[in-house]
Amino acid sequence: MGINQENQVLPVPSGPLQIPALQTFGSTFTNARTPGIYLSLVIPTYNECKNIKSIVEQLTRLLDGIIPGDYELIVVDDDSPDRTWEVALSLTPEYPQLRVMRREEERGLSTAVIRGWQAARGEVLGVIDADLQHPPETLLQLLAEIQRGADLAAASRHVGEGGVSDWSLVRRFLSRGAQTLGLIILPGVVGRVSDPMSGYFMVRRSCIAGKIMNPAGYKILIEVLARGEIRWIGEVGYVFQERQEGESKVTWKQYIEYLRHLLRLRFARWPVGRFLRFGVVGFSGVFVDMGVFYLLRTVLGLGLTRSAIFSAEVAIINNFLWNDLWTFRDISKRQPGKRQGLKRLLKFNAICLIGLMMNVLLVNVLFNVFKVNDYLAKLIAIATVTLWNFWINMKLSWRVTDVQK
Repeated sequence: MGINQENQVLPVPSGPLQIPALQTFGSTFTNARTPGIYLSLVIPTYNECKNIKSIVEQLTRLLDGIIPGDYELIVVDDDSPDRTWEVALSLTPEYPQLRVMRREEERGLSTAVIRGWQAARGEVLGVIDADLQHPPETLLQLLAEIQRGADLAAASRHVGEGGVSDWSLVRRFLSRGAQTLGLIILPGVVGRVSDPMSGYFMVRRSCIAGKIMNPAGYKILIEVLARGEIRWIGEVGYVFQERQEGESKVTWKQYIEYLRHLLRLRFARWPVGRFLRFGVVGFSGVFVDMGVFYLLRTVLGLGLTRSAIFSAEVAIINNFLWNDLWTFRDISKRQPGKRQGLKRLLKFNAICLIGLMMNVLLVNVLFNVFKVNDYLAKLIAIATVTLWNFWINMKLSWRVTDVQK
């Protein structure tokens, strides 16, 4: 390959997997600012030299018919042994909208897509497989959904005329099983689309610009849904085709990476550190409760019920103060003043009292109805109520919706 062709290869962006805003991309990854366009479609490849010319030709013909000159195709190749990137580069004189990136140090479909988007100039970012298993014609329907106002348009095998061609029973089971697993682990994300495993979609740059992406495996849609600000989602049915050339890259390793990705996103969305601090405070409250109870009952000689009520209330106040100063300190600082503090205390108190009633009720149900050991029933009740107290307090007692900046 000549020097001129080598120079036409797009430089691979480095650093965090973060999509730049439209107005800044030119100065980030190129020497000179270039005008923006409407659609940037990334085609991640590895050993696709037999398919690349066909997919580029079909996509160009379709897009030239609706947005001529207002799009780009970006082939991102992971340094394929069959030199797919070189074949793609040889097509650029015939297809001026085609750009090629060769990654020699990084690997992985998801990161390839993001690196392509980082170098893209489009207002709308998309991805399609190079193996022709995603019918190019569906691209027009996806684009129509975006032009109707959707933030994200996804091709789905599970809506309308969607489906799969000749999948085996095992492959169908694995695909549905992976989707079901996603619904269990990450329902608020996976449940937003009918086909979260889809690798064929478009998204507005503004919905993911500035977000740090951290994908694992080969499915990028879940990452975009989890980290992006996606409101309106459009879905288009399509039939997943069998590949004509090359070999399938789906292996057991891909499913393991998918599971890792789900768990990573689950923990990223769950405030683990804050929950642990909440738990430490709650544990300290047990000692406060018992200490005050002993003082009132044994030293001062108050009745059992009054001692229990007063000691529980002191423990609740203790927990509130420590949570306000430590667990939710970043939020409480944004709600200054005695009035705001009193509101948080009253909410915290009410939620904890409801939790106390739930604790008693749950212990009785588990012990009397389901015949669970009384100590195990108590532990289950404590764990359940702790989650209740933390989650509801985070949503109601410590929130910033009424704070104006």
